[in-house]
Amino acid sequence: MRNIAGGMRFRGALSLLAVLAVAGCGGGGTKTVTVRETVTEPTTSSVPNEAPKVLKVYLLQGDKVAPAARSVATGPAVARAALEALLAGPEDEELDTAIPPETELKSVTVEGGVANVGLSPQATDDAARAQVVYTLTQFPTVNRVDFGAGPPVGRKAFEAQTPAILVESPLPGETVEPGFKVTGTANTFEATFNYELKDASGKVLSKHFVTASSGSGTRGTFRFTVPYEVENPQQGTLVVFEISAENGSRINESELPLQLE
Repeated sequence: MRNIAGGMRFRGALSLLAVLAVAGCGGGGTKTVTVRETVTEPTTSSVPNEAPKVLKVYLLQGDKVAPAARSVATGPAVARAALEALLAGPEDEELDTAIPPETELKSVTVEGGVANVGLSPQATDDAARAQVVYTLTQFPTVNRVDFGAGPPVGRKAFEAQTPAILVESPLPGETVEPGFKVTGTANTFEATFNYELKDASGKVLSKHFVTASSGSGTRGTFRFTVPYEVENPQQGTLVVFEISAENGSRINESELPLQLE
């Protein structure tokens, strides 16, 4: 900001009022001109985007939420970037979405742990809302989502749309190394389930049981490491499943494709 009257500088948060003395033409006098200059505070749209980051979007596998990786240029508007990637829909034919393709993101703001989301048309289907809530609550600053009608909701409101064993890391297709970590949530009988890691031929490289922080009606978190050995990089599959207490069969089974290094 500049004030031409005498070369002095004044800085203000939003505006500057300057008085400029200008020599009169022909009359030898002076006249006072009031100049008002407005300074706009930086917004997220005026800040250059950072390098692309890998974010999670939650699509549907069957009728349950399933995370998928998306590489997006986030900048400071990371919540908006994630939602826009979600609205773009599936890239894998094995995944689906309950969000109508014509849905547009009008606004998203985060305050006090709540993300206020404006969609047009607004999401009313439970599966679609679950996708939005899971996608936004991947960020530590978001605990619940306000859709504009009814109270804000978090992940607990969508237990029916969540698989019994939800692996959130690694993501499908991710490259892993021996001893890689697996994290997620589970709601299984007595909080236990099993995993197997298979190589490209289907041979089991590693297997064990896992205990989550809670279960039997209450969703808990889990974290475990997977040791393995392969002679060369190849496609692999992480299989998670629960053993039925009734008959010992596998239930709630899901597979996660990985690249084994």
